[in-house]
Amino acid sequence: MNKYYYDLHIHSCLSPCGDDDMTPNNIAGMAALNGLNIVALTDHNSCKNCPAFFEACKRYGLVAIAGMELSSAEDIHFVCLFPELDSAMAFDAEIKKHLPDIKNRPEIFGNQLVLNGEDEQMGIEDKLLITATDLWASDAIALARSYGAHVRPAHIDRTSNGIVAILGDIPAEYGFNFVEFNDGKNADEYFHRYPSLSGLSHLVCSDAHHLWDINLAENYFEIDDEPYSSANVRRKFFEMLAGR
Repeated sequence: MNKYYYDLHIHSCLSPCGDDDMTPNNIAGMAALNGLNIVALTDHNSCKNCPAFFEACKRYGLVAIAGMELSSAEDIHFVCLFPELDSAMAFDAEIKKHLPDIKNRPEIFGNQLVLNGEDEQMGIEDKLLITATDLWASDAIALARSYGAHVRPAHIDRTSNGIVAILGDIPAEYGFNFVEFNDGKNADEYFHRYPSLSGLSHLVCSDAHHLWDINLAENYFEIDDEPYSSANVRRKFFEMLAGR
């Protein structure tokens, strides 16, 4: 068993609220400098920079995870992580159908840049990505899981877009086995205040929008990584998320 330090909620320059310096290679480089091993890219309602991110992470010896921060119709944020890049990209295409037809205005919301593995701009996303989809929470969760995603509620300790702040609790019927905290110091308070969290595991992730936001090597999983390969670590990581 080896320790794998993680940050599983990071935004690139595809998210309009993300800094333009949040390129796939810059994120991977900063994650490596911070001592991380497993890193997920989770842009708002899109996975389009995940292929470039996988290339960048390979250069830095990191295990890349394809993800998305999905916004439900209630404007609750859920982090969806995919075992396979192809599944993430198929989900990306599906979610675009559920976004309102609102064009991004970069001068107001920020750029939505799609990059290649060399951090060269390949295009832009025209639809505004920080809006809510037309999927109610239960439908959003079910749809993501149908594409093989592990789904958790994002930053439950924040009033902005956190499931507890919006619904007042975490409905058991959603079937979560993990929740996410933005600040790990809040975990004890929330587990004490909300009995619905009993028995759930938790992650501490940065929700980074700037390079300096990315977590340091503090939070980790122990993974049996023999025989070592990034694919094997990724598989074992998802088995752990699934409780196997």
